[in-house]
Amino acid sequence: MTLNPRIAFAGTPANAARTLEALVAGGFEVGVVISREDAPVGRKQVLTASPVAEVAARFGIPVIKANRIDESAIAEIAKHGCSIGVVVAYGALLKRSALDALSSGWFNLHYSLLPKWRGASPVQAALAAGDRETGVSLFRLDEGMDTGGIVGTVETLINPHENAGELLARLTELGITLLLEQLPLIQAGLATERPQAQGATHCGKLSRAVARIDWSRPAIDIENGINAYNPEPGAWTTLGADQVKVLAARALGATDWASLSESATSDEAPAELGSVSITKSGALVHCGSATLLELREIQPAGKKPMPASDWARGIAGREVRFE
Repeated sequence: MTLNPRIAFAGTPANAARTLEALVAGGFEVGVVISREDAPVGRKQVLTASPVAEVAARFGIPVIKANRIDESAIAEIAKHGCSIGVVVAYGALLKRSALDALSSGWFNLHYSLLPKWRGASPVQAALAAGDRETGVSLFRLDEGMDTGGIVGTVETLINPHENAGELLARLTELGITLLLEQLPLIQAGLATERPQAQGATHCGKLSRAVARIDWSRPAIDIENGINAYNPEPGAWTTLGADQVKVLAARALGATDWASLSESATSDEAPAELGSVSITKSGALVHCGSATLLELREIQPAGKKPMPASDWARGIAGREVRFE
């Protein structure tokens, strides 16, 4: 084994690109990069290289653009003399033929404390579930879904009101630290691996449908979902025929809804789920279990994000209900 074996790096999005930059800056020799094929981006759907492919091009690293590591991609990888693979959010499972293509195997950075939240959206799953702790796992890939032996982990607390974009940025840096610490041991054949514990939980790919707000849920569950699905795919609701994104909100807990209105009578029926009460500081939405959600930032259809207090002033005097 050479002192600094060449690395094949597979990844696609921005957090993977940041990790690739750190590997190169750390003096590791990346012989080839595998990233998903160019994809349409923006309103004009312009075919655009992935963030990882762009970073590889900047460093002059050969790039294989493939949506899966098939026999053709394996043949291309073999040309670059790599013995170890690093995977960060590549976006496809590796079959046995790909796993066997590198003599020292493939190692994956996963943004949860495995075996919790195996799957495609661990950051969002942790936030949606209201977890208070998460972390990063470095593990050896096998043919299962995030089931391989653990090389190392880093734990972190989830900050109050942290959304998925903010948490992923922190986990990316923690993952880089873990990878730079463990990779020399992997290269030297000195890394230790432990099997994953029992009691795995799973999460799937994100869809826009799962990010729709269900106002029958307690406000704390809704806040967790809003944090989980921002910035992508974006938590949303409808107001009449229009769709509205809710970018930030705070759960206030159980409240006497009728007391919010100065004109309310003692025998007034509770407000409908999703109805909005305007206050001096902004807008409150009536949620399940007699709870309230304070809107902080929203994006009405066709407009830029705005403070909820600005939006509230524009609808003052109107009866408004999200569905």
